[in-house]
Amino acid sequence: MKSMSEEPVPLHEEFIYCCGAATHVLKCGPWKDLSKDESKNLPRLLFMIIPGNPGLAGYYRTFIQALYCGLNQQYPVWVVSHAGHCKPPSGMEMIEDTDIKELEDVFGLNGQVEHKLNFLKKNVSKDIKLVLIAHSIGCYITLEMMKRASELQVLRSVLLFPTIERMAQSPQGKLMTPLLCKLRYILYMPVYLLSFLPEGAKASLVRFALRGMKTCDESSIITSLNLFSVDCI
Repeated sequence: MKSMSEEPVPLHEEFIYCCGAATHVLKCGPWKDLSKDESKNLPRLLFMIIPGNPGLAGYYRTFIQALYCGLNQQYPVWVVSHAGHCKPPSGMEMIEDTDIKELEDVFGLNGQVEHKLNFLKKNVSKDIKLVLIAHSIGCYITLEMMKRASELQVLRSVLLFPTIERMAQSPQGKLMTPLLCKLRYILYMPVYLLSFLPEGAKASLVRFALRGMKTCDESSIITSLNLFSVDCI
């Protein structure tokens, strides 16, 4: 008989539209729908991960599987990508083809906060308690979520490597802010050209860029291929 550590950890993956933007969701656990009250067998506690930047759910795949096992596989653990940070599958556009404009700027910081609140509203029953685990800029998003929606039943908020304030004044912020705000257009052409490379060549480039790391999770390499998409960049 296999031990629990050897058993495959159940992982449900889906791409949805939330606030009109493509969104990648990874869910650990057998519970795929927490929005209905009918089932008495639904767990009453959800662990939800709010990503940093890039807000790609795949970077947290191993983490949520480990956390789910650490919780004895009793409670669902979800991670929700930031709006538009994921490359949608074939046949799905980055922005939903609809006349309804849910948010004026879903890709902005304010829009990303409302995006997570909208996801909870549509996918999680109001009586389910939450443990919010946030990383980097996700910590700011989480604090804003709790300010704007005091009705959320948040038992704990865990802030990992928080980016909360004065980001632009930090040493890295002083370097990256002008690059990201003013010179980002220079990135588009090389990214566009690199997007035509075979997937294997892209993965090799990612491995080369991460060569300084002692260990590199294979899921992180696969997830990083999203960064070869001009839309995501």
